[in-house]
Order: sequence, then C-alpha cells, then structure tokens
Amino acid sequence: MNVLQSTLDTSSQDFQENTSRMRKLVGDLREKVLAASQGGGEAARARHLKRGKLLPRDRVDHLLDSGSPFLELSPLAAHGMYGDDAPAASLITGIGRVSGSECMIIANDATVKGGTYFPMTVKKHLRAQEIAQQNR
Repeated sequence: MNVLQSTLDTSSQDFQENTSRMRKLVGDLREKVLAASQGGGEAARARHLKRGKLLPRDRVDHLLDSGSPFLELSPLAAHGMYGDDAPAASLITGIGRVSGSECMIIANDATVKGGTYFPMTVKKHLRAQEIAQQNR
C-alpha cells in the first residue's frame, strides 16, 4: 500500500491563522451546544427539580444502558429563532442503546416553556422519527 504524502506546511503563517480561526469556531460551537443543553434556564431547572422531577437529560441518562454512548441529534435546532426562547427546539433527540438495542430517543424538555412545541420542535420530532424509520 502506498503512503500518502502531505505537502501541508504546519509551520506556515496561513496554517497557523487557519488553525487559530478554527479553534475559535469550535470553541464558539461548544459554547452554543452547552447553552442549549441547559434547557429553559436555571430558574426553570430549579422549579422542575423542586417538583421532584428529573431533568430531561437525566431522564435520558437513566433510560440508556449504563456506560453506553448517546449521539444527540440537532442540539442547535431553533438556535436564533423565537427570541432564543427554544433551546434545542425544546426537544432532546438522539440515538442510544436501551436493553442492548440501538434506539431513537425523543424527550421533551419541560424546562423550556413548559415543554411547548414550536414549529421547529415539530420538524425536529418528525426528522427523528424519519431517521428511526430509515434505520429499523
């Protein structure tokens, strides 16, 4: 097998500038995903816990097989829409393992406007169902 040779100069100024820009973009993306994962904010989370309910991500964690991964889908759905009042479109969707089977997980986030469905929530929910159907 032939070994591919690279002509990339990792010490060049262009490479260094591109690397710096990309690291900033990745950092920004991680911050946005983290913010969306917090749901409806600290007050809503506290109210939810005070009522004796599990937070939606905790519900998902309890559902999944211990130690198994969870691939979240569309964590930035509805980002910049609805006055930023619908983080993750108020819905957690992803693929995880339950009792040894790969499953599509869909969990409403009641910390976001009491679990209200926005138009993007419907689209996200339908897309998750479509992915599940295609991968049966």
